[in-house]
Amino acid sequence: MTDGSVSGQDIEFDLLPPDESLDSDLLGEDSDDDGPGYSPPERRSSELSWGFTAREARTREPLAARLAREVPEHEPEEPMGDGIGDIIGTDGEILDDQVGSVRAGRLIWTEPGNPDPSSDFWASDIGIDNGAASAEEAAIHVVIDEGDYDRQ
Repeated sequence: MTDGSVSGQDIEFDLLPPDESLDSDLLGEDSDDDGPGYSPPERRSSELSWGFTAREARTREPLAARLAREVPEHEPEEPMGDGIGDIIGTDGEILDDQVGSVRAGRLIWTEPGNPDPSSDFWASDIGIDNGAASAEEAAIHVVIDEGDYDRQ
């Protein structure tokens, strides 16, 4: 039983190859060299800022101390972006002065004063129907053409 075999199999105790040894880092350099070491944080962790001592654990942290610890968010002076879309930093919709900003309600067809077959369609806004507009109706906005017609 003391011959070093377990159920008929010999156990071999070999050392790890040097590239798999715990004494070297990922680059294969010896850990005894002056390589990258531990770099302490620049400031204390937030969980160690209050309640670390027994006295602090028994009392509440003053609001003034919490506010003094806050780091303000700095916004850039000018918004980043190309100035084309309505959303900064993404592919938003292109800003267009032909879209209009006033939402139209239900539209009915009306005849203009001078019927011109080459003109656009003409419609009058008769108001929103209790807020129950379809997506197509909600997409319609009023654009007033300057000097083309009198809005009634």
